[in-house]
Amino acid sequence: MQTKSTKLLTFLGHKFSQIFGTIFLSLFFSFSFDLNAQDDSSPSFDPSIVKNGESLFKGNCTVCHAINEVVIGPALRDVHERQSEEWIYAFIKNSQKVIKSGDEYAVNLYNEYNKTLMTSFDFSDEELNAILTYIKDESTKEVQVVVADVSDASGQAVDSSINSNNFYLSLGLNLFLLLVIIFILFRFTNLSKKYVLLQDNQLKGKLLDDDDKEIVDSGFNIKEFIKSNRVVGIASFLFIGIFVKSCIDGLYTVGIQQNYQPTQPIAFSHKVHAGQYEIDCNYCHTGVNISKSANIPSVNICMNCHNAINTDKPEIQKILTAYEENRPIEWVRVHNLPDLAYFNHKQHVAVGGLDCATCHGPIEEMDVVYQYSELTMGWCINCHRETEVSSKGNDYYKKLVELHNSSSKKPMTVEDIGGLECSKCHY
Repeated sequence: MQTKSTKLLTFLGHKFSQIFGTIFLSLFFSFSFDLNAQDDSSPSFDPSIVKNGESLFKGNCTVCHAINEVVIGPALRDVHERQSEEWIYAFIKNSQKVIKSGDEYAVNLYNEYNKTLMTSFDFSDEELNAILTYIKDESTKEVQVVVADVSDASGQAVDSSINSNNFYLSLGLNLFLLLVIIFILFRFTNLSKKYVLLQDNQLKGKLLDDDDKEIVDSGFNIKEFIKSNRVVGIASFLFIGIFVKSCIDGLYTVGIQQNYQPTQPIAFSHKVHAGQYEIDCNYCHTGVNISKSANIPSVNICMNCHNAINTDKPEIQKILTAYEENRPIEWVRVHNLPDLAYFNHKQHVAVGGLDCATCHGPIEEMDVVYQYSELTMGWCINCHRETEVSSKGNDYYKKLVELHNSSSKKPMTVEDIGGLECSKCHY
């Protein structure tokens, strides 16, 4: 009897492995197909040049230009195919000179965009090459398909982006199939055990003993399982543990404003400005690199663009009204540290080299800004303990790093240069 059972179970094990392997391969190929569906024929560019070009483009160009959309000026996708690089460089440096020379393309462009002159930039050839390389790289990327200007009955814009969910559908179906097969195999294995046992006893001409009957009659009773002392005990323990932890977590969140998302007097979308149009944070928040605070943008900064863009929209009309009445927009502050804490933007951004998203999160995805990080004392201390000090372009830090590395194998963090001293943040 044991030999037959062993053979049967071995056979079932092989079949289960085959079925599981088949499902795994189907998941793998579904994922691979999704990845390989992208175009691999795109030309490659030097990443360092592209990164430099992106920085220059976002810092100087995004106010008037985008890659795939018309802003104040034309969309720049495939601009290198419209004119030569020499023409593009000359136009960026002095568009007025090119227009006055009588260049037909420049004159037509000037007239098409309401005779708005492009600002002249004193870029080097290396910087111009970096910007153009970035535009070329972005031009090779597939444009996301979006159904524009879709509104509901109330006039509110509706998000109508078309996303492909084929991979996730395939994944869900495969996982469901896997669960069904596992259930069937377990039931089949149980029944097979009973069948082998009955067959052996019938061939030997003997009745089943109590142990054999227990095996044959065995089954899974879900009601008895749920009511068992073990399950009830485990469930009670988990419930009490979760309740106690929730209470403790609630006490720790007292005074924490994480996820705070106030309603602003004007509906300003960072997703549109910083995300869609890729406007650099420094353009509106002028004090990030030079001051203790980042500065809330004034009405004049808004008017740099909106004196000509979307002037008929209700929210933009509020900006125009504030400008005409010479009064500030009363923005509601989102990130507000207590008076006992000192924080310097310049030290963290200009010296520390931190990206805005480190503290503010994916700001380019927020329609309405909310506090992303905890901004607690413990959160700041943990950051100072883990953040390595960058000595790039800083001779003072370079000497400190060299001194630290001479006596320690661990990288130098902010903690090592006094970042946990009370007086650094409380004075």
